[in-house]
Amino acid sequence: MTAKTLGLLNEAAKIRSESGLNFSDEIIEAIYEEAEKLANETIVSDGKKSRDWSGFFDDIVTSPITGIPIMIIGLATIFYITIWGANYPSKMIADGLFYIEAVMAGLFESMGAPWWLTGFIWHGVYRGLAWVIAVMLPPMAIFFPMFTLLEDLGYLPRVAFNLDPLFRKVGAHGKQALTMSMGFGCNAAGIISTRIIDSPRERLIAIITNNFVPCNGRFPTLIMISIIFVAAEFPPGWTALIASLSVVSIVMIGVIVTLGVSFVLSKTVLKGEASTFALELPPYRRPKILRVLYTSLIDRTLIVLWRAIIWAAPAGALIWLLGNIHLDGSTLTSISANFLDPLGRVIGLDGVVLLTYIIAIPANEIVIPTMIMAYMNESAMLELGSLDELKQLLVVDHGWTLITGINLMLFSLLHSPCSTTIYTIWKETGNVKWTALATFIPLFLAFLVTFIVYQLSLLFGFTG
Repeated sequence: MTAKTLGLLNEAAKIRSESGLNFSDEIIEAIYEEAEKLANETIVSDGKKSRDWSGFFDDIVTSPITGIPIMIIGLATIFYITIWGANYPSKMIADGLFYIEAVMAGLFESMGAPWWLTGFIWHGVYRGLAWVIAVMLPPMAIFFPMFTLLEDLGYLPRVAFNLDPLFRKVGAHGKQALTMSMGFGCNAAGIISTRIIDSPRERLIAIITNNFVPCNGRFPTLIMISIIFVAAEFPPGWTALIASLSVVSIVMIGVIVTLGVSFVLSKTVLKGEASTFALELPPYRRPKILRVLYTSLIDRTLIVLWRAIIWAAPAGALIWLLGNIHLDGSTLTSISANFLDPLGRVIGLDGVVLLTYIIAIPANEIVIPTMIMAYMNESAMLELGSLDELKQLLVVDHGWTLITGINLMLFSLLHSPCSTTIYTIWKETGNVKWTALATFIPLFLAFLVTFIVYQLSLLFGFTG
């Protein structure tokens, strides 16, 4: 490109920016007007009116009044079915995998294997894998088929149409709404789905901000904390409703942060003009079930699960080593937690929570069992039998308050991506710089937001 051509392009961009006109939209509008004119001149109608069901439904699902509420209700329904439907298969898978662990550990012991070998392989590496599979597989196997079904039906382009004006105002792309929704199932899958955005700049914005929507691995922590702390402040009959509203509120905060960070990125390191998003709504069509199942289970669920398994194995090993290696009578878990405790206290949490999130980078699914292990000074991850026992451990034994619970929910929402997502970001961008930004921007915001919330609680004398 010659200097003269580059100068002309820059001058054109300057004039376009100063004029405030969107020539792309005007060109597209003119094309459709001409197409409609030609159609009216050439198409002969027999006068019989047929029911336009596609137009009828579009008037409802893309309406400024009903479109957004329908989208929210639909997404909330998918969440509810996913969370409710995943409970039983998760428990069955966990029971089966942990039964295998007990049998194989017993077999190793009967063969005279040293305790450390049995513990490292079965109570460390294997237990980490088992926990990730049991917690991660059922929600993904439910969420992704339903999401893909809506995609095949033709509804998801309507979601992008509804949210496009909002995302364009922050310098992002309307299709980011779809990639963000995919992130609710798994952020790694959400990163992969950004391939539908043609603009490299806007795709990077979608990649960097996808972590601000909680994936299915973070929902167990959010639900548990909302029940133990937030809902506990209300009468018993309101528990389920308040807990649900708490989780929805956290999700909405994630959406607001997504829009805010997208706006900042579009005005700084990823500055540029929002690309034209000309979306021709496809007709509604009958979903092809086999294609839906293949796309959702093979291309999304199993591939993402395999990446998580690859990272979960070393995490399980590390957790076991930290709980079983002693220095001066204390485990490495206790020593590390005590070292991180001053930093944790500044943001209203503690060293155990920070250590847990460092160890659980490979998979958010192991946050709770790792936290319980650290608090109880056990040698391997474990789970308590009820929420009452967990509340006893957190509130009575370790002094957690409502502010602690709120800040843990915020930290869980905003902290850095899991290793599977980080690896996927690197694979998709091929750039260390963007991978680092996508990793450390959320971590910075997690510390900033929790610090502000905790300091304000101290300033106004509210400790929970």
